[in-house]
Amino acid sequence: MTTTTSPLRIALIGTGFMGRMHTQAWRTAPHFFDLPLAPRPALLVGHRADATAEAAARWEWPEHGVDWREAVESDDIDAIDICTPGDTHAEIALAALAAGKHVLCEKPLANSVAEAQEMTDAAAAASAQSGTVAMCGFSYRRTPALALARRLIEEGRIGEIRHVRAQYLQDWLSDPDSPHTWRLDRDRAGSGALGDIGAHSIDTAQWLAGQHIEAVSATMRTFVTSRPRRSAVEGLGGVAADTSDRLPVTVDDAAAFTARFDGGALGVFEATRMATGRRNANRVEINGDRGAIAFDFERMNELEVYDAAADAAQGFRRVQVTEAQHPYAGAWWPAGHGLGYEHLFAHQVVDFVRAVAGEIPVSPSFADATQVQRVLAAVEQSAARDSILTPVASAGVDPEGTTA
Repeated sequence: MTTTTSPLRIALIGTGFMGRMHTQAWRTAPHFFDLPLAPRPALLVGHRADATAEAAARWEWPEHGVDWREAVESDDIDAIDICTPGDTHAEIALAALAAGKHVLCEKPLANSVAEAQEMTDAAAAASAQSGTVAMCGFSYRRTPALALARRLIEEGRIGEIRHVRAQYLQDWLSDPDSPHTWRLDRDRAGSGALGDIGAHSIDTAQWLAGQHIEAVSATMRTFVTSRPRRSAVEGLGGVAADTSDRLPVTVDDAAAFTARFDGGALGVFEATRMATGRRNANRVEINGDRGAIAFDFERMNELEVYDAAADAAQGFRRVQVTEAQHPYAGAWWPAGHGLGYEHLFAHQVVDFVRAVAGEIPVSPSFADATQVQRVLAAVEQSAARDSILTPVASAGVDPEGTTA
């Protein structure tokens, strides 16, 4: 490995699931990739002092605290990694950019288009003034199979894109007595399955197709309108002690929409956390006039590729994306030894560090993430306008009541 002497000192804000994943990535990436700067985990910031101290000790962060402003104001910090609920993203990112810090922010970028646009404008100004980098954490872009799919599509291997279909199916909320979390509170999360996992599908689809979604028609559902307060299940193996102590669910459980892309493609999307039997089925299929690609994250090391010109061998071909020439894969294990979910975040660190060093463009940028935010808003607006839905019972009947 190349020895680097210039450190990139990191402050990580958030000690939950994503904080844990990002910690592992910051520590792992420089051991497998030659990087132009040396990432140095320097400060962990959490919400509660006791939990943050425990996490810092377990994850070996040298310093910890409970005020993210100290991280932003510190001369000993170069980059801020934001792994907090969506309602705090804008405030932290704006302060960090104003202080000249590089920013890596989890998705979705914000809880509103207005916040996302303000963050994008601040990122553009900071980049122009001092070369500051601002990246949004759409980690699935770093799946080797999807990165290979992007390469094949850019090379024209599937031709003109006609169809884009994407599903993100989970079932962790299918039990109506699963405890309430911040992800079910609109004020904190912005939206439910739509923003939590549907945002990934939107970003992946636009990134792969090289096209933006320009119009949508949507419907959304909340199947379970209240859930037990989390304190009611703690210490009982996850089984609620008193399901009468419930909090309201103010976000969607599922969203479905069709989309028109600005390059002419037709899109169909579904996002749900209520698909019983599906743990993390993040799927995308893109059909062109010369072929197609298909991917399911539950088989993350595989890509299905169809070549319409292969007359003697019609059907999809399964490609195991573990070869040295495949994106990211060559830095890890021998061919055939697959990667896991955690590797996406190591790849994200690699790309962030290289962008900070000026070796590659920032991707996905805050502007890319704001485009996703606009699609999320359009889906919600469409779903709220029941009048756009044509009742089946009235189909084929004109306004005067005669059969069309």
